[in-house]
Amino acid sequence: MKKLSYLALGLSVLTLTACNNANETASAGADEFAGPSRPECIAPAKPGGGFDLTCKLAQSGLRDTGILTDPMRVTYMPGGVGAVAYNKIVANDRANEDAIIAFSTGSILNLSQGKFGKFTEKDVKWLAAVGTDYGAIAVNADSPIKDLAGLVAELKTNPKAISFAAGGSIGGQDWMQTAILAKAVGVNPNDMTYVAMEGGGEAITAVMGNHVTVVSAGIAEIMPQATAGKLRVLAVFADERLGGSMADIPTAVEQGYDVTWPVVRGYYMGPDVSPAAYDWWKASFDKMLADPKFAELREQQELLPFSMTGEELEQYVYKRTGELRELSSEYGLTGATAK
Repeated sequence: MKKLSYLALGLSVLTLTACNNANETASAGADEFAGPSRPECIAPAKPGGGFDLTCKLAQSGLRDTGILTDPMRVTYMPGGVGAVAYNKIVANDRANEDAIIAFSTGSILNLSQGKFGKFTEKDVKWLAAVGTDYGAIAVNADSPIKDLAGLVAELKTNPKAISFAAGGSIGGQDWMQTAILAKAVGVNPNDMTYVAMEGGGEAITAVMGNHVTVVSAGIAEIMPQATAGKLRVLAVFADERLGGSMADIPTAVEQGYDVTWPVVRGYYMGPDVSPAAYDWWKASFDKMLADPKFAELREQQELLPFSMTGEELEQYVYKRTGELRELSSEYGLTGATAK
């Protein structure tokens, strides 16, 4: 009987040991993330605008720096200038470890005004910011408006006769920079004709087709068509002139109008993405941002350096959202209260 008891005890110990080992292995597996199986960047607009540019920058950057071997697909999810994508991720796809979603300062502005429904800036995981753009206004290359002074003169004479096309509704980023300009020249923003479109690409197309007078967008969105001779940039909303191919573009400031609008571009992830997956993506972006190959790609897209990841980016977004809530309140925009 003693031998049987010892044998049973031995089997129990072996069973417990095996179970513990199995649990440890499973736990270790849960804490590991080898990388996305189907990497994806969601651009919350139609092709051709700033979100498209942001996703393609990640697509090229992660590939050319050797971080991703599988190609990253770009998925377009227009609607509400980011609201549809934000709501999908937060409400229905919270733990998607393969997907990153593009955002910009415009996204933060919309969040500050409550335009993403019940969700706030604290409902996602902010991953990385990879560059900064600046707001700008441009007209068709054949437009009789030759410079910012000419546009201001037209606005003061008959503001409703000048139509502004931009991605997003009243209160959005591209509207806001035109409203700030209007206020600076003594024109009521509510007297302007604003044509809301789904993304900067669509707005640029409308100006090139002479359907509207002016496009308000990011300078990086505008530059491909300006370089091709199809658009004339009247002003960039930066503190001082930008370099490279944009060196000849005057700022609004140097033309006598105190209007600046920096546009940060980056990515966020779903709120329930595992720490291991989030850390993998963060480390990957840290590595990419430090690589000279990525610096070249960013410059090719007419973006300026702005590198921030993880908790540092999260704190930046929270602070910037608060600032934009205050700015939105100044313009009487609904929903511009802290949540």
